[in-house]
This record gives sequence, C-alpha cells and structure tokens, in this order.
Amino acid sequence: MTTVFLDTVGMIANWDDADQWHADAQKAFAKLLNEGCRVVTTPLVLYECGNASARRTYRSDVCELRQFLMDEKLLIEPTPKEIEIAWSEYQRGTPGQAGIVDHVSFLIMRRLGIAEAFTNDKHFEAAGFKALF
Repeated sequence: MTTVFLDTVGMIANWDDADQWHADAQKAFAKLLNEGCRVVTTPLVLYECGNASARRTYRSDVCELRQFLMDEKLLIEPTPKEIEIAWSEYQRGTPGQAGIVDHVSFLIMRRLGIAEAFTNDKHFEAAGFKALF
C-alpha cells in the first residue's frame, strides 16, 4: 500500500473551492482515495490547516481529518531530534527556502520512506519528493 504525506497546501486546495488549485487537488485526492492509499501527516500541518481555515466554511473538515488521523494512528509526531534538524535546515535556507513546517515534513517523510506528497508546493520537489498535483 502506498503511503502519501498530506501537506497544508494540498488540503486547503482540496477544501477551498475558491483556491486556484481546487480542481486539481480534488482530482488528485479522489485518486488517492480510490487507489486505497494510506495518508499521514503531522500535527504541525494540521495547525497550519486550522489557522488557514479558522474563518472558512471548511473549518470543521480540519477537525474531522484530525480525528480520523488520530483514530487510525496516522498522525505522526516529529521527534525532538527531527525538530532540531529541521530548525538547522531552515536556518541554512534549504531546500528552496522552505518553511519550518515543510522541513519537519521532509524529515518525517524520509523517516517513513514516503516519496509522494499531496501538494503542489515546489518545496517538496526541491527536497526530492513527488508533488501529486
């Protein structure tokens, strides 16, 4: 079974029908579900999603996703060492000037052997991963 990492950019695009990437994200997400892919993410990504959707109609979707991921044990906590490495990489400005949450995501993906991210964020491609839309 393929495991895919859920990124903030992908989830917001999937939920927000006004997002420029909405149609692409919905198509890619439906494909993931139809193929039975296992999806994982971190609490940090959910915090970003929660902040971005705080005043949006899809606010409850973030809560539902969080509950599903917790119930299925698919919410991955970064280790203290991963957090420290991510801050070091963030400070150096690699890859592609990604933000701190992306750097943590890259480390989690490497730890779990995940090659694909549900996103169109070019930072993931700069880090060597495949963005799915």
